[in-house]
Amino acid sequence: MNAQQALSAYQSVGTQTSVVDASPAQLITLLMEGAMDRLASARGAMSRGERARQGELIGKTISIVDNLRACLDHGQGGELAGNLENLYVYMTQRLVEANSASDPEVLEEVRDLLATLHQGWIQLPGAAR
Repeated sequence: MNAQQALSAYQSVGTQTSVVDASPAQLITLLMEGAMDRLASARGAMSRGERARQGELIGKTISIVDNLRACLDHGQGGELAGNLENLYVYMTQRLVEANSASDPEVLEEVRDLLATLHQGWIQLPGAAR
């Protein structure tokens, strides 16, 4: 995984958290948390009918998911990395659909998927990350 790439992705979506000293594993955790935070905000914008804000936040979430996908190490991760890539592609497609249809249930689906990945990620022993 390219730590600089993850750092750039995290900073580009406007997160105010300091990530200078974060390890690559911590950056992945922060990216997942940032995506879930943006989904919650997008859902709020959606419920208020703020289409422009909704689209902006969903776009930022898509950017984070795309960067998570780009950080996958297929050489070391093998089949798992391939499965995660497919899941990230699926999430991106669903986010586009959620934005187009203003469907909060789809946002929740993607948030739940990210939450499951996040929980699994933080439970892995440090060396496995």
